[in-house]
Amino acid sequence: MSLVTENNLEKHLANSVQPAMNTKDDDAKAEAKPARGGLIDEKLFNSRAITIFGEINDKLARSVTERLLALAAENDEPISIYISSPGGHVESGDVVYDIIKFIKPVVRVIGTGWVASAATTIYLAAEKENRFSLPNTRFLVHQPSGGSRGSASDIAIQAQEIVKMRARINKLISDETGQPLERVAQDTDRDYWMSADEAIEYGIVSRIVKSASDI
Repeated sequence: MSLVTENNLEKHLANSVQPAMNTKDDDAKAEAKPARGGLIDEKLFNSRAITIFGEINDKLARSVTERLLALAAENDEPISIYISSPGGHVESGDVVYDIIKFIKPVVRVIGTGWVASAATTIYLAAEKENRFSLPNTRFLVHQPSGGSRGSASDIAIQAQEIVKMRARINKLISDETGQPLERVAQDTDRDYWMSADEAIEYGIVSRIVKSASDI
């Protein structure tokens, strides 16, 4: 009876020690491995590629701006930006647009999924010959919108700013696509969706690509 108890105790101790040893070993291996996100960021940086996926906001604008400036400081080789976004904050899109224009390296944009609203502004920052689209991408241009709050005078000021913003964006689209300002104003009065082929006709896209070798 005592022997059985001692044997069971030895087995229990052996089993309880082994997991602790494995855990310590696993922790050491985990520390030796780079974080998955860090590895992806490193690969993208080395390939001079940036992704813009999801809503355009100040956090995304800062992240993209930092990457653009870092890549521009590295060398003057072209930078590729992959865009799939429903749009978002107008001024955040303006930040990225201006930085793309500001830096020295050529920037190529590749649309995928959908490129809408403020994302279209960013997309148009590249020179026309450097605007590419995957076959199934959709594009959207429309007028900016905003919620008005506060006193009547504040609401009036906000409404005036939206009118100015709309005029500025319409001119930007006209300048970057070659479309007459009158047509752009008419098209952006409501949501104006385009396929990749239609976006080529409109002057937004240069050409459709199916593989990286096409760029």
